[in-house]
Amino acid sequence: MKNLFVGNLDFHVVEDDLRELFGRYGQIDRITLMKERDTGRSRGFAFVEMTNTDDADKAIKDLDGGQFVGRTLRVNAARPRAERSEGNRGYERGCRRA
Repeated sequence: MKNLFVGNLDFHVVEDDLRELFGRYGQIDRITLMKERDTGRSRGFAFVEMTNTDDADKAIKDLDGGQFVGRTLRVNAARPRAERSEGNRGYERGCRRA
């Protein structure tokens, strides 16, 4: 399994658009289209988890730098999520400590 970062998406792109685009390359396990917490609007990027690493590599090769809905896509292997320490969580969420 390989997780891909897909950036520079048009704000009107929906999950089904990505499923159709990446489905041409192989089986998709999950798509996470990132949205603004308050408004629900797209943030312009997503993560696509593909079952087969070779299929994911082909998708990266073919789609990175290509046009999709009038935008130049950025497609690459997603970096692992950074671990957050327990002590920093309040600060990162904008909470004030007394």
